[in-house]
Formats: sequence, structure tokens, C-alpha cells
Amino acid sequence: MTFSPLKIYLGELNNTPLGDLRIAASDLGLVAVEWADSQPELIQHLFRLKATVEQNQKVIHPYVKELGEYLKGKRRDFTFEIDWGILKPFQQKALQAVYAIPYGEILTYADVAVQIGHPHAYRAVGRANATNPMPLVIPCHRLIGKDGKLHGYGGKGGLKTKEWLLKMEGAVIT
Repeated sequence: MTFSPLKIYLGELNNTPLGDLRIAASDLGLVAVEWADSQPELIQHLFRLKATVEQNQKVIHPYVKELGEYLKGKRRDFTFEIDWGILKPFQQKALQAVYAIPYGEILTYADVAVQIGHPHAYRAVGRANATNPMPLVIPCHRLIGKDGKLHGYGGKGGLKTKEWLLKMEGAVIT
């Protein structure tokens, strides 16, 4: 049996309302979305996956197309696959629950902790989202604190970006 290293394809989505993005995918699905000015962090993330990286806009095109449509308010759901296997078990469980939050809706970190069977692990859910390698697609912006307020967003622009995304989706923020 021979070991085949993970192959990652890298591409770009430029001139979005949130700036330029870099997108990475494996043969199994999306692996990462990152702002262009955070490309060093993206490369470090891909390096930790022990993957070979190849620039290939053609392979990335379906992801670019759907993300572009989403950011223009023309798409609510993504149809492409996500490579969940790159995540650690707890993060995978938490982010799959976040991925299931419908467009325009919000939950608290505590809600997600309860959903995944770890009702006291809301801080761990927060940490899983803070290290979400696929923001926008895995909609960590749809999570708020128990106090009903916006808390933490690691993407470019921080809470202003989180608020912009929620308003674009028509979410009601108190």
C-alpha cells in the first residue's frame, strides 16, 4: 500500500464586497477560504495538512462561482462538497452544526454546544469557530453570544464584516 499525499488546489476570488479571497480545495471538497491579505496564514494551514499545493483556478472555479454569487446576495446555499476530514473530531462536529444553520438565522454558541451533545462546551464551540478554515461557507458569522450581541469574528474587518454578512442575509440582530 502506498501513501498518496493530500493534494490541494488553490485559486482566487477577487473584487468581492469583502475584498479578495483565496480558496483551497482537495479532491474531496473545500478545504479553506481566506482573505488575500492573510495568505501566509492560509499557506501555514495547508502546510500543517502535509499537502502538496498547486495553483489551479479551473479546479477552484465551482467554489469561486458559488461564493461570488453568495456575496452578491444571489445564493443562499452551497452545492459543492466540503472536505470535513481535514478537521479534528470536535471541530468537525461543531462546524457541521454551524454549517446547518439556515441562511439568515442566528444561534448562540451555547445552542450549538447543546445540539452537538456537549451543553457546557460553548467556549470550545467558540474556539472551533475561531479556527474555522472555511468562513463564509461554514457560517460562523451566524453565531452570537448568549447576551444576543455579536462576539468575535476572525475574518477581515472583524465584527463589522460579521454584521455586514448578517444584514446581507436579512438576519435580525438585536
